[in-house]
Amino acid sequence: MANVRRMKLGSQGLEVSAQGLGCMGMSTFYGPPKPDSDMIALIHHAIESGVTFLDTSDVYGPFTNEILIAKALKGGFRERVQIATKFGGVVTSDGNFQIRGDPAYVRAACEASLKRLDIDYIDLYYQHRVDTTIPIELTMGELKKLVEEGKIKYVGLSEASASTIRRAHAVHPITAVQLEWSLWARDAEEEIIPTCRELGIGIVAYSPLGQGFLSSGPKMIEEFSSNDIRKALPKFHPENVKHNKNLFEQVNAMAARKGCTPSQLALAWVLHQGNDVCPIPGTTKIENFNRNIGALSMKLTKEEMAELEAIASADAVKGDRYGDMSLTWRESNTPPLSSWKAE
Repeated sequence: MANVRRMKLGSQGLEVSAQGLGCMGMSTFYGPPKPDSDMIALIHHAIESGVTFLDTSDVYGPFTNEILIAKALKGGFRERVQIATKFGGVVTSDGNFQIRGDPAYVRAACEASLKRLDIDYIDLYYQHRVDTTIPIELTMGELKKLVEEGKIKYVGLSEASASTIRRAHAVHPITAVQLEWSLWARDAEEEIIPTCRELGIGIVAYSPLGQGFLSSGPKMIEEFSSNDIRKALPKFHPENVKHNKNLFEQVNAMAARKGCTPSQLALAWVLHQGNDVCPIPGTTKIENFNRNIGALSMKLTKEEMAELEAIASADAVKGDRYGDMSLTWRESNTPPLSSWKAE
């Protein structure tokens, strides 16, 4: 079993395992929910293995993933883990997705997550997506109050633009920014990651295995269930998969030479980006989890890193990360506080 090292995430004192566990796919989005008993066994196995940073959100289910984690934490596990959950994404009664960051909602969402998770405080509380109708200062003001009240320990943002990160950080220190980062999603490298590093903000990389594509390649698409959200993502459209399979094949060939799996190689690349980066690969299988933590002990040379970056060059992947890129950092600026006061 790999020795999972600890890392400081951000500059405010949060310490987590150097790799986390993304829990979303246990309950939603990647096909039907998995049996609670199996997922609780996986979470317990992760904690016993040293992976203590668990990532969830109120929108996963919605709500059912937080409830699952609450069940898994019974029996003394709470003190051993760092729970990250998120607010801001609301599934409306007609099935649409609404983003909210107004102070009253922030507080209500936090209280509801605490209740579902059955915990006294949330270690890291993220705004899941930025509400572009509300000045970020108002959202952050309420989060700051929740920190002062002891309901949350640290504040994070997900898919936030550089200017939003700066404005938020000026109200209350941001501990971590969660963003998609992998060999097939590198758009955050130009501006977002340097901004985080300038401000001493930790980086949490979600989908570090390219939603599974860097583990299994095109064959995974045949196994998608009818309600798997990945079917709608542009990178998985048939015309793009024809192109994108070249990336997987090259990573797979390099992994074979190195004596590891393609997923381990892809994860090792993220882990080698710096000691301020924590990837949170998700899985529903213990054998995949064991493979993932094996990446922590891998060493990549400068030449190997350069080879991987050449394989994953700008034209290596076709298709946007989402069908609607307005739900990403690219369009996450909020109105200035001055304009809000004047209204």
